Amino acid sequence: MATTSSLTFSKLLKAFVVCGLVWTGLQTYILHSFEFDWFIATTDGIVSSILLAAACWLINNNLRYYQPGKGSYTNLLIWCIALAAICMAGSRWILPFINPEQVYVKFMSKSLIIRFFTNFLAIGWMAMISMIWYSQLDQKENEKRKSEAEKLARDAELYNLRQQLQPHFLFNSLNSINALIGFKPDEARKMIHQLSDFLRGTLKKDDQQQITLNEELEHLNLYLEIEKVRFGHRLKTEVSCDDICRTAILPALMLQPIVENAIKFGLYDTTEDVVVSIRGEMDGNYLALMVQNPYDPQTSRPRQGTGFGLSGVQRRLYLLFARNDLMETHQNDNIFTTIIKIPQL
Repeated sequence: MATTSSLTFSKLLKAFVVCGLVWTGLQTYILHSFEFDWFIATTDGIVSSILLAAACWLINNNLRYYQPGKGSYTNLLIWCIALAAICMAGSRWILPFINPEQVYVKFMSKSLIIRFFTNFLAIGWMAMISMIWYSQLDQKENEKRKSEAEKLARDAELYNLRQQLQPHFLFNSLNSINALIGFKPDEARKMIHQLSDFLRGTLKKDDQQQITLNEELEHLNLYLEIEKVRFGHRLKTEVSCDDICRTAILPALMLQPIVENAIKFGLYDTTEDVVVSIRGEMDGNYLALMVQNPYDPQTSRPRQGTGFGLSGVQRRLYLLFARNDLMETHQNDNIFTTIIKIPQL
């Protein structure tokens, strides 16, 4: 903010000085063309320009800190008229003391009206330029603050979604560890180490961090190893992704809640073996990921394709890419399919 203000001040000061010098030179030349000597013409030009510069600077500073509303333009007009009159009066009383020649004093008296309107136009232009300049700066600052506020709100919501997902998974894992401690202590210890590695990796990742699909699958494998301890031979996974697909990027921790949803609907209400399939492919400028799991429509109810995990993923995709069409679900022949598309920006 301070840098922007100082830069703005520097630009305005340079433009102000250049305009003042041009105005002084032009007025001096005009007066000299009326056959006044250079001293009189130069004195008139300098004094008049100093008075006009002071008025323009005053109106500029006023508009720097106060932007008139729709009903306040009359006040601004009155300010311009008053400052133009003050400049005219200043020239009328100061210049005759410096150049007391009768011809010049008479010329001064006859030119007061022209000086007034010339000053009024110059001050009015300065007011208009300043008003536009500072209103644009205010608009840019407001847009910047709005963007930052939206980003903070988006980050907070992403964090909240993540905080809701993690306790759910942690609760299930701790229950499984508790069940294993009594009769399978070695597997319980193994699961504790796996859970520790998974949570450590999760904490290191930011919700908006972009990673490769290969890195995402490596982290997902830690989660699957934990679930395989819980469900034993009943849980099988198939991962199919080519080398090109594995180098594509996606937001960190995007697959885990989808796979967790697949395990939930595929394994919780059945005693049979279940295969969860994870496939990835490039679809134009998108990374398309498909997760499939069998489900029993009599006991599982993935209606509309949303548990909390899937609705959270869809909301996260919207927050990151501002699109609602990046996730879809299908139910066909007792197979539940979740497809997400990640734009490759």
